[in-house]
Amino acid sequence: MIDRTAMSDSLRDQLLGLGFKPAPKSPRGPKPAQGRAAAAAKSGDRPSNARKPPPGDNRKRNKPARGREEMDLAKAYAIRAQKEKDERIEAERLRQEEARQRREARAKLEAFLKDKALNDAEADIARHFPYGGKIKRIYVNATQLKALNAGELGVVQLNGRYLLVNAADLAQAGAIFAPSVALKVDPDAPAEDDPYADPKYQVPDDLVW
Repeated sequence: MIDRTAMSDSLRDQLLGLGFKPAPKSPRGPKPAQGRAAAAAKSGDRPSNARKPPPGDNRKRNKPARGREEMDLAKAYAIRAQKEKDERIEAERLRQEEARQRREARAKLEAFLKDKALNDAEADIARHFPYGGKIKRIYVNATQLKALNAGELGVVQLNGRYLLVNAADLAQAGAIFAPSVALKVDPDAPAEDDPYADPKYQVPDDLVW
């Protein structure tokens, strides 16, 4: 029986003797899976089994909820501050308008009462009356006191002075500027409602009512 392995070795030896070189051995390649991973890493691609971010997780595009709340709060504060500012402006406007109306009313009242005061320079009877939270007084004569207590006369305050006027002028003065009416007696009111009608009733000058 012929030994084929020995014949192959003898033929290889003969070829080598004639100058032939043996074929180079091929290098042992990587496993397919490792080769794909290495190729993917080299090319910059993410492996197919790598963990992907959840859908919609984009912090750069979607603002955090806390940031939105802070923006809403700042907007609410801005609206409130603007509202308070508008209210202050409106209150100041109304105050100035009221002051203007009072000045105009006083000027009109002063013009109306010109030469209408009935004050008697010789009067020596003090008629007290409450006005502006204090007890005030005006000096009248006996006839004026009777007419004043009967409601035929009245007292108007103008520029710090108390003027005695007739009932018709008193009513007109009240229509022009109501706060100017200092004393208007109701003759039908009970006597105890006006204890100051009696001139014998003395009131200290500094009494606060």
